[in-house]
Parts: sequence; C-alpha cells; structure tokens
Amino acid sequence: MAPQATLVTKLKVQLKLAIARLRMVQQRDEQLGKTHRRAMAQLLEAGKIDSATIRVENIIRSDITSELHELLELYCELLLARAGLLEGPVCDPGLEEAIKSIIYAAPGTEIKELGTVRLLLADKYGKEFVLAAMDNTDGKVSEKVIKKLSVEPPRQELVQGYLEEIAKTYGVDWPKREMSTPPPPDLVDEDDGGGNKPSGGQAQRVLPAPITTAAQRKLSRDEEELSKATAPRDLLGEPKSPLTVTPPRMTTDNVHPKVTLGSVELKSMKNMDDASARTKKAAPDGAVPDISDLERRFAALKKR
Repeated sequence: MAPQATLVTKLKVQLKLAIARLRMVQQRDEQLGKTHRRAMAQLLEAGKIDSATIRVENIIRSDITSELHELLELYCELLLARAGLLEGPVCDPGLEEAIKSIIYAAPGTEIKELGTVRLLLADKYGKEFVLAAMDNTDGKVSEKVIKKLSVEPPRQELVQGYLEEIAKTYGVDWPKREMSTPPPPDLVDEDDGGGNKPSGGQAQRVLPAPITTAAQRKLSRDEEELSKATAPRDLLGEPKSPLTVTPPRMTTDNVHPKVTLGSVELKSMKNMDDASARTKKAAPDGAVPDISDLERRFAALKKR
C-alpha cells in the first residue's frame, strides 16, 4: 500500500508541473501568434495573397496545437481534482477518458512533464491498458484530441476564414470591397452675384418661410414646457446597461465567432445604436419644426 501511495503522490506532483508548463507554452504561443498575424496582415495589404495563403497554415497549425494544450491542461486539472479516485487498482470510469487521452496525446507534444505523467500511469495500470489507449480500441480517447493530433492539411474554407478574420482585425480591406458612390449634394437656390439663378433642372433646396410673431410666442411657451420636462437618460450620458458581453475568441472550430443567445445572434451596442439612428431619422438640418408638429410632441409628453 505504501508504494501505491507513493506513486499517486508522484503523479500529483507531475500533474501540477504539467499544468504549469502547459500554461506557459500557451502564453508563449499566443504572443507569437499575434506577431505572425500582424505579418499576415502586411502581406494582405501589400497584395501578396499567394504568400499569405501558404504562410497562414503555420498560424492554423499553431492554433490547433494551442487548443490541444488547453484540452490536456483541463484533463490534468481533472485528474488532480479527483486524485482520490487514483488510489484504486482499477481505472475509475469517470477518469478513463482523461487518462487515456493523456496517454494517447503525450508522445505528440513537446511537454516533457506529460511524458512523465504517462509513464507513471503506465506503471499504475499496466502495459495492456496503455496499448488499448494508444490504439483507442474502446473509443475512450477524446475525439477532439484525435482531431487536433491529425496531420491533415487545413481545409480551404478554414484558410479563407483565417485570412478574412486577420484582415478584419488589422483593418485591411481584403477581400476588396466595392466603394459605393455617394449621392450628389443638394444645391441651394442662390444668386450668383449677377442676379442669375442656377438652371438645367438641378435640385434646389426650398428655404423655410419666415416665422410670424404668434408662432414665435407659441415657440417660447413650448420651449418653457420642454425645459420643465425630464431629459432622457441617454442624453445624461448614463450607461444604457451595466451588462457587457465579451465575444468568444476565434478558434479553428469557430473561425467567425459570434455572441448568440439560443439561436438569436446578439449584436454589439454600437451596431444597435446605428440601427436605432437609421430607423429614427431626424429632420433635415436647418429646417424649422411646424407648430402642429410641436403640439403633437407636447401632447405626447403630457401623457407620460
């Protein structure tokens, strides 16, 4: 019993070391990935599409390796949290996937601590158990781990999605988008200094009629009523909601990450504000509101 307890103690120590090393390697790869993505954006901006298409596969492979390290880190944490179940002579069903996935994936990684964990697990459960895990005869190894360790080239859709997301992140116009032609500006009906007016059927802006004295008094009363009303919360600069949602990060399984609630996609506050501004168009600049329009507004205010 004493040697068995010593083996579990050694296994717990190596699991902690493996977790620390996996986290350090993930941080290193994340920093290198940012540098490589910036280089890809420069290639896209320079128009070197073929070179970027080939080199982006290195970024994809690095991301796949980082995702594998993240999975193995979770399995090591699971074994460490359930270390009491390692005391038995037979592998507990709740740990079988984690143990066999680590045994299967350890030779394909650069983490030496995982190799030590694999040897300790082999000493504990025997040679046949390790061979079954390596061949995955019972299908207990995680499908995600098997997929991450495959050496197949990335799909064309994945390469295209990576290039689009890199270009979007660094503000590169790729693929090239067609520029929309802005509408011609309105022409103001003005004299050219010699009493001539523009002709040729061009659009002309109609100037508002002068306001009468009665209308001015009505406007003064309306402005006084408006000053008594409570300003909307949006105008006071208060936040619309204390809730902020962080979008998921890009992965090889989710190239274009989106925030969803069930089957409904949640848009950012900026997009929602833009949509609200488009639906609620203001009056043209310089236009004077009509008296009847102001009366309708104040009637609506009094009902609140």
